[in-house]
Amino acid sequence: MKLTLEALEALDAIDRHGSFAAAARALHRVPSALTYTVRKLEQDLDALLFDRRGHRAVLTEPGRELLREGRHLLAAAGELECRVRQVAKGWEAELVIAVNDLLPLAPLYATIGQFYASEGETRIRVTREMLSGCWDALADGRADLVVGASGDPPSGGGYRSEPLGEMPFVFAVAPDHPLAGAAEPIPRAERVRHRAVVAADSSRRLPARTVGLLSGQDTLTVPDMAAKLAAQLAGLGVGFLPLHLVQPELAAGRLVVKALEEGNPGEPLCLAWRAGHRGRALGWFREWLAATDWRARLPPPRPSG
Repeated sequence: MKLTLEALEALDAIDRHGSFAAAARALHRVPSALTYTVRKLEQDLDALLFDRRGHRAVLTEPGRELLREGRHLLAAAGELECRVRQVAKGWEAELVIAVNDLLPLAPLYATIGQFYASEGETRIRVTREMLSGCWDALADGRADLVVGASGDPPSGGGYRSEPLGEMPFVFAVAPDHPLAGAAEPIPRAERVRHRAVVAADSSRRLPARTVGLLSGQDTLTVPDMAAKLAAQLAGLGVGFLPLHLVQPELAAGRLVVKALEEGNPGEPLCLAWRAGHRGRALGWFREWLAATDWRARLPPPRPSG
């Protein structure tokens, strides 16, 4: 390859400083060396890159195109150098955090903001998972840390976890749904006669699971909790929803909470990661998230009446 980062750096410096001499001073090189670098590049590319007729070195059209794209390469090379230095110090190049779709993202975003303000170049990627998909993301390598894993971890061990608390649910129906006027507590035999809205398990390899679904009950499967809420608002089915998610709809009268014969289940959630992961970014987030009371950062209940 005839194009080098050194040559691109020379072009960038000449364009920014306006002359070969000024660019050479900025790069701590002698002007003759810089002139040789540019002429060699022009010969290799068979293109005139600078118009040297005036007092300033002015890029030609081929030179502008080369520098426009070349600056992306220089920036990428600089970022790569920083990431390599970070990895050498024990920081991951990238940390993937999967968040249970039951949980809001705002508390995590606040923590990510603290990480950006205090730490280095580790790239953060946030994904969403549901039900068994949380553990599956760890087992499949799609995530390094899961916020809100629920249910049992995969067999065979190799995972670590810390409890985050229990997510409260309510059984909610649209005001015009037949169950809205049903006598309480609603027995299972009555509930099974009505379609349930189910958020799809995002697991790819582990067995999928459901929560609060009765055997033989008709289902409408939707992609996530936001879609499940929308479907229940539309009266297409019934089901359990996280209390924090449904509170605005209850306050506005768009949904009605119904008591069940068996009560409302809670979902224990935890912070989970692979036992062999020792990166410093993972450790930082584990420490901060484990110390965060996520329940205190959910939307507060609205007063009734």
